[in-house]
Amino acid sequence: MLIRIHSETPDPRQVAKVVEVLRDGGVIIYPTDGVYAFGCDCTKAKAVERVAKLKGIKPEKANFTFVFDEMSRLKDYTRPVDTVVFKLFKSCLPGPYTFILNANNNVPKLFKNTKKTLGIRIPENKICRAIVTALDGPIISSSVHDDDEFMEYTTDPELINERYKDIVDLVVDGGYGALVPSTIIDCSGAQPVLIRLGAGAVDLEDTSEEW
Repeated sequence: MLIRIHSETPDPRQVAKVVEVLRDGGVIIYPTDGVYAFGCDCTKAKAVERVAKLKGIKPEKANFTFVFDEMSRLKDYTRPVDTVVFKLFKSCLPGPYTFILNANNNVPKLFKNTKKTLGIRIPENKICRAIVTALDGPIISSSVHDDDEFMEYTTDPELINERYKDIVDLVVDGGYGALVPSTIIDCSGAQPVLIRLGAGAVDLEDTSEEW
């Protein structure tokens, strides 16, 4: 099923349809501020397993990202961060960044004992954040692409739907996506470390001095 949602003014009724699928344990494909992504409710173990299967990996080995709608929600699943990291969040979020943080004990059972850290995102995409807000919890997310391989079809929601309509429960059409992934910064150690430079700009000289 394909649902079109306006990128600037998401219709709450359409968003509610997406949330219903997630709460029923469904898997969706939805837009972020970068590439389109697979998504599911992080508390639905079978849905998480389906996303892992789509990526060809075991759930306990998967480096899934938890997508939130606002910074205040991060404390639900991650340990407290220091002032330097908090200021980094404030300067980057919402935006095309993935931050690796230390996980707390509230991480869903499927990930406990295997996940000491957690990738988190707060995309600058109104559809994405509206879905998370209505769900009242984070979405497990993984980009619709093979590692290091970004195909043109992954930017076009209609082509994505054509390819995955029999595999996922719903595709959200929020307009054309991008081919550039998020920038990844590991904040789980003594100081932040740039893991991958993607769509989010990072001034390495300034940040290395500040960090």
